[in-house]
Amino acid sequence: MNADIPAGSIDALLNGDHGAPFDLLGPHPVDENRVSVRAFRPTAETLTLVNDHTGERTEMARWRAEGFFEATLAGSWPGLQYHYEAVGYDGQQEVIIDPYAFPPTITDYDLHLFGEGHHLYVYEKLGAHPYKIEGVSGVRFAVWAPNAYHVGVVGNFNGWDTRTHPMRLHEGSGVWELFVPGLGAGEVYKYDVRSRFNGYRVEKADPYGFYCEVRPRNASVVVDIGAYTWQDSAWMDERARRNPLSQPMSIYEVHLGSWRRRADGTWLNYRELAPLLVEYARQMNFTHLELMPVSEHPLDASWGYQTTGYYAVTSRYGKPDDFMFFVDYCHQNGIGVILDWVPAHFPKDEHGLGYFDGTHLYEHADPHQGEHPDWGTYIFNFGRNEVRNFLIANALFWLTRYHVDGLRVDAVSSMLYLDFSRKAGEWVPNKYGGRENLEAIAFLKEMNEIVHRECPGAVTIAEESTSWPMVSRPVYLGGLGFTFKWNMGWMHDTLDYMKTDPLYRRYKHDRITFSLAYAFSENFILSLSHDEVVHMKGSLISKMAGDWWQKLASLRLLYGYQFTHPGKKLLFMGQEFGTWSEWSETRALDWDLLDWPTHRQLQTWVSDLNWLYNAQPALYEHDFDLKGYQWIEVNDAEQSVFSYMRFADNPDDFLVIVCNFTPIPRHNYRIGVPKLGRYRELLNSDSEHYGGTNLGNLGAVNADPIAWHAWPHSLSLTLPPLAILILQLETPSAL
Repeated sequence: MNADIPAGSIDALLNGDHGAPFDLLGPHPVDENRVSVRAFRPTAETLTLVNDHTGERTEMARWRAEGFFEATLAGSWPGLQYHYEAVGYDGQQEVIIDPYAFPPTITDYDLHLFGEGHHLYVYEKLGAHPYKIEGVSGVRFAVWAPNAYHVGVVGNFNGWDTRTHPMRLHEGSGVWELFVPGLGAGEVYKYDVRSRFNGYRVEKADPYGFYCEVRPRNASVVVDIGAYTWQDSAWMDERARRNPLSQPMSIYEVHLGSWRRRADGTWLNYRELAPLLVEYARQMNFTHLELMPVSEHPLDASWGYQTTGYYAVTSRYGKPDDFMFFVDYCHQNGIGVILDWVPAHFPKDEHGLGYFDGTHLYEHADPHQGEHPDWGTYIFNFGRNEVRNFLIANALFWLTRYHVDGLRVDAVSSMLYLDFSRKAGEWVPNKYGGRENLEAIAFLKEMNEIVHRECPGAVTIAEESTSWPMVSRPVYLGGLGFTFKWNMGWMHDTLDYMKTDPLYRRYKHDRITFSLAYAFSENFILSLSHDEVVHMKGSLISKMAGDWWQKLASLRLLYGYQFTHPGKKLLFMGQEFGTWSEWSETRALDWDLLDWPTHRQLQTWVSDLNWLYNAQPALYEHDFDLKGYQWIEVNDAEQSVFSYMRFADNPDDFLVIVCNFTPIPRHNYRIGVPKLGRYRELLNSDSEHYGGTNLGNLGAVNADPIAWHAWPHSLSLTLPPLAILILQLETPSAL
């Protein structure tokens, strides 16, 4: 054996502790004329080295019983090409191409960008990728673990032996890499990580892995995500050209595992869901689907909000190309796709990101900063370049590789405030002594700037429940840079109003009027989301005041008010047909309710509302400025009636809306309008078509030349109980 090999180095290799395997394994020049080739193959009884150029076969000497082999050949390195032929103790023969004969594939420039936090497509370098070097096919593995002294790849291909495939460390970057010839898509693997600290050792799933085993198993799986052929170029080209602020956006929020299920109660897969869900969304005239997180997560009950595989579409419903098919199918049928995305925190599962290399690599070390007290999760260290890079590249990953149209960012408030859900003494102030999380703020701004630059037309949506200013304003104006923000204040005030007995709504009149005081301070989405129908909050219809009929009428009124109020729209699945049960991820929606006419009629109302919303520019072109809205009567608290107008970009294109929030019909109710003419009832939620009493204005009403409110003309209307009227000037008067 070559005398230059220290015995301790071989011992470290045999124990699985060697941190620089390329110093020991593979080809090494002995002198100008000889090359020493070394291999570790514990399952081999004999190992033969075969020169690929000459065919010469050399029996390798077994220097250690554990399976350390060496052969010295005439020749020089580089230049030698070879492979091994192994005979195992069980007599099985195997041909092996040496992983330690290949050079590194990740460049210094890649590592430099990653270290700066600016490698936007770092997932193309880190993770597991089918790859070809010098005509040899295999898989390139790479992982960031700067505080490990050893990282190895383990999987079915090596019998999960942590000693056989140690990786190469790129000094100074903390990135470990290994190309393993002969592997391909479908290989199951993890990283064996051994820390420099406290003897910590663990097997981790790949942070950049594109696919995982179906829970409860949690290993990563090699997959080629570049093989799918997309058919949505027309949609993607149009997306890049359109301005989402002035387009209709009516979002149907969906949990894929419980929207529908098979007859035996099992999940539908992505390819089964695509035609069913798209057909339904089109029938209901929604413009977008918003999917609760489809990134990999171990616990069904977390609904995906405790993510372990940020780059892996969950295997519960299929493979990556299946989800690509789902998005593609949506786009080909005119439906946008938004994903819930969770950069605020991640769970503590051992195979995940937490304590990755024996240190708090992705999370803050101080529990006052690194642990979320409510959710029992870790909080990302947004000040670390590589962590910030991991998340920003992940946002781009979903928008580019999966063609999704937007990201709804979960729990933004928890990111903005250092004292979020913490008592005095349980949080660490920033460098100025304040409660603002400066690193998280900088991350959100950078993420939004990059997303809007790299993916024109894509949207980012903040779930932010405080009064943080300018969430949906550009970074260059001092904002956080989101496209939209959920209007949590509108949701809370409106539901509080709808829960109140109509007799007492006169005392809560401001619950409706207040939202217009701030409606144009942000680009709001009016969300009636899953958060309102879980954790013992009851279903949306159960929140409505009154008896059974009044609850259904109130729900129709609520949706009509939502769809005519400034802001984009969101409804959670099941709300469109009035499910009575609180939502649970464990079962499908109560579709059998549609056997009842009342629930079918409510569903029809939502479909028609969506149709009208998409057809009327007055309802979407000016959602975010005063040009699109004007009160007619704001102060009729005594009768709990509200009237207002919505305007399109063309000011002559307007709608008149009147809401009666009591079960009392109002006759000869007069409101001012700007023009004479015939005003047609476009929608009346009290129509018998929707389950109402059919009270109204016989389809239309003529304006009178009587000044009323701030307008020179007026309408005398019959207002149905607990109903909304939407009217449009049909024939302008010649007078």
